[in-house]
Amino acid sequence: MIDSIRFLMYDPDHYDVDYVINPWMEGNIHKSIRNRAVEQWQNLYRIIKDRAIVNLMTPEKGWPDMVFTANVGLVLGDNVVLSRFYHKERQGEEPYFKQWFEKNGFTVHEIPADLPFEGAGDALFDRKGRWLWAGYGFRSELDSHPYIAEWLDTEVLSLHLMDERFYHLNICFCPLSGGYLLYYPPAFDAYSNRPHRDANTCTKPSSC
Repeated sequence: MIDSIRFLMYDPDHYDVDYVINPWMEGNIHKSIRNRAVEQWQNLYRIIKDRAIVNLMTPEKGWPDMVFTANVGLVLGDNVVLSRFYHKERQGEEPYFKQWFEKNGFTVHEIPADLPFEGAGDALFDRKGRWLWAGYGFRSELDSHPYIAEWLDTEVLSLHLMDERFYHLNICFCPLSGGYLLYYPPAFDAYSNRPHRDANTCTKPSSC
């Protein structure tokens, strides 16, 4: 297992709540406890490191949200679709992650600069890799899905997020084994709550 699973992590040396870009940050500017954040991150790092390969990035001052590495791109094999962050507060992270992926042998695919897409924060593969669940509505745009479908040669099932508290797919949706899902229905519109094979489907740009 250790040889087949890799994680990218980024330690919280510069983590803080410096601005408000989601409802959970409201009223919490500079109220994070640095020592506690570091302790929690170290505990998580030790657990993952015992079970998988962990790659660490060098902390960059001025970008406190770089610790949330799921948001920086969507990886499949040695391909990565690099994120285009919606908020300017995170857009400066993009060159650092592009450099890391290129340096480590990944083929980097870049969505147009004016088309938001926030990586694995809004895109989760079915456990057997048969398709990709992709959220849109707050941080990622529906028009980004055709690019992902083509570059990663995968079927994309698009889900519309409706509740600003659940601005990323991965905080309200989790694919499980055996075809099951764990998710919060009120986070999605009525159409997305229908059986998954009726969801918005995008396979290639020409068919979307």
